[in-house]
Amino acid sequence: MSTAVPTSPKAGKGAGAEVGIALLGYGTVGQAVYRLLTENTEDFTHRIGGPVAVRGVAVSDASKPREGVDPSLLTEDAHALIARDDVDVVVEVIGGIDYPRELVLAALNNGKSVVTANKALVAAHSAELAEAADAAGVDLYFEAAVAAAIPVVGPLRRSLAGDKVKSVMGIVNGTTNFILDAMDSTGASYDDMLAEATRLGYAEADPTADVEGHDAASKAAILASLAFHTRVSYDDVYCEGISSITAEDIEAARTAGYVIKLLAVCERFTDDAGVEKVSARVHPTLVPRDHPLASVSKSFNAVFVEAEAAGRLMFYGNGAGGNPTASAVLGDLVGAARNKVHGGRAPGESTYANLPIAEFGDVRTRYHVDLHVEDRVGVLSEIASKFALNQISLSAVRQEEFNEGARLVVVTHEASENDLAATVDAVKQLPAVKSVNSVIRLEGE
Repeated sequence: MSTAVPTSPKAGKGAGAEVGIALLGYGTVGQAVYRLLTENTEDFTHRIGGPVAVRGVAVSDASKPREGVDPSLLTEDAHALIARDDVDVVVEVIGGIDYPRELVLAALNNGKSVVTANKALVAAHSAELAEAADAAGVDLYFEAAVAAAIPVVGPLRRSLAGDKVKSVMGIVNGTTNFILDAMDSTGASYDDMLAEATRLGYAEADPTADVEGHDAASKAAILASLAFHTRVSYDDVYCEGISSITAEDIEAARTAGYVIKLLAVCERFTDDAGVEKVSARVHPTLVPRDHPLASVSKSFNAVFVEAEAAGRLMFYGNGAGGNPTASAVLGDLVGAARNKVHGGRAPGESTYANLPIAEFGDVRTRYHVDLHVEDRVGVLSEIASKFALNQISLSAVRQEEFNEGARLVVVTHEASENDLAATVDAVKQLPAVKSVNSVIRLEGE
């Protein structure tokens, strides 16, 4: 829960007043923000109620030629730029955590509203940033931190503020969705599709943050915090990437009527003791092919929300890239600048529910377990007995000839992570089981 006492929002500067902008970072997103802002100044003036002016652009090396920006605006002293009296709103598009945190806190403490696209920063330090914004009576916007151009932060903060969100489930990383979609459509291996994603620019030279799920976990923490009015940090999110997914896993999923996606799954549930809790997790997931998320292809993102009154909603679109991210940043900038002109504040952090974070072992879902077993009578009953001992019922079983034995695929009904893990450990000890090829969670049914 927030300990800061919110300061009353300052009175507006008045209709027609100019709003000064400090832009921190001039990479792909920063360039797109600057270009769109300066190309459409008249439109922004009408939308805000006064003109905006970029006071400076903070970069690491001001002597380096940079296309599309007046060199006189470039500065290496971000702190001095933030502290200027004629700066009202600070836009942070640097990336990383430690240095941006220092700059964003300095801006908030100086009474400047902040717009950031930095999911890692928000996921790691949301409490500290929210308290600083409250103390100064300014805005902290971060729509672009979750899924670039896809509006999901705003709907969770405002449109669904009168509803009870039960779950948020989404594809929030374009790199992994491109890889898994390509594996599904071509039958290629993970390594081949990662190489192709790198060649096309979808994957970074070091793709770890994407393919191991860390990027999606930051976004899951933000979504869960907003949806459930509870602070959820990156460290609260269970994270598992896609690097172990094989072409055989993809084909097995296809045969069973599923597609594999890397999902961020955030949910509110009541445990066996009647305590309401929240959980957030990121992992490869089997999704039925008739589910809306199954059709999200290439590098697109989508977020699927289920609320008590609104029912099911899906937000879909470009989840990365310079222009899509800049679109979300500029939407936030309009809101922050309008409040500077007319007064008032946007909705701030809401953590009133303060629900406990569930232990991952208590989370319940369904599972697709792929086994390599001996091809003889009685194997299925031996394996089924291990599931039964842990109170896990089976929904479907499929067996086929496989590599001097048989491939046995078991789909369970809902069970806890703890029970499933204990069952898999027990199954591995059976002489008839040669290997457990994969255990993949199943959502969306």
